[in-house]
Amino acid sequence: MTRQPRSSLPTEEDRSLFREAVTGAKPLARDKVHHEPPPPPAVPQQRARDEAAALTESLTPAPLDLSLEGGDEPNFSRPGLARTVLRDLRRGRWVVQEHLDLHGATRAEARLLLAEFLGESLRRGLRCVRVVHGKGLGSPGREPVLKGLVKHWLMHRQDVLAYCQARAAEGGSGALVVLLQSGRRTTG
Repeated sequence: MTRQPRSSLPTEEDRSLFREAVTGAKPLARDKVHHEPPPPPAVPQQRARDEAAALTESLTPAPLDLSLEGGDEPNFSRPGLARTVLRDLRRGRWVVQEHLDLHGATRAEARLLLAEFLGESLRRGLRCVRVVHGKGLGSPGREPVLKGLVKHWLMHRQDVLAYCQARAAEGGSGALVVLLQSGRRTTG
């Protein structure tokens, strides 16, 4: 038995079968149906950004001073003082005119020596001085006892405008560079 090629047009029998199959169905209001495309697969975009940032950071090392000092250098500036003043102090644009070394001093001796040094610096009209408080390597527990005290004492003096950690060549974390208010020089 040979099959005859079927015509592409529906026959009456095809139409009758279709009507029977769709009996009770409601026609659509529109003649077209819109199918939403499936959403794209989830891609962890934040992870890709984090990995790219980590790669960039690993290829661009931090400046040596920041990595050695930990980025938490002590600094202080009086309210109302321009930010550029502290920035210039950090960058060494102020010339250190005198320094005080407190190595080996007790707390009481250090406080007295600091007060006398700052008073004399102001009388002489000095603006920028360095105070070496040490890193505490010889202290019990190797903690820098004078470091915190000196910062506290400096913050409470009205004649101290700002201070910051000294650059590595000037003592690094064992010293502070202090900016004093301008005063009139007195002779004597």
